[in-house]
Amino acid sequence: MSANTPRLTIPLDVARFLNNAEAAAFLRLSPRTLEKRRMLGDGPRFRKVGRRVIYALDDLICWADARSFEATFDPDYGKPHQVQ
Repeated sequence: MSANTPRLTIPLDVARFLNNAEAAAFLRLSPRTLEKRRMLGDGPRFRKVGRRVIYALDDLICWADARSFEATFDPDYGKPHQVQ
């Protein structure tokens, strides 16, 4: 991430929902990468509130956990993941 990437400023024990920049910082992704994943349908679940996009912290954790592997030779490594 670049030096201009926003950092998560809300304590995680308080924040239940994060905006795009906060969610990207939490996942250590660029906000643009998270936007692209949302448009392609392979990103974490999100909610649309008016014009705003927000992410539930639980959904971000679930999405990241679905992409954890023991090793690169794991049988599921490299396979597309189903959106949960």
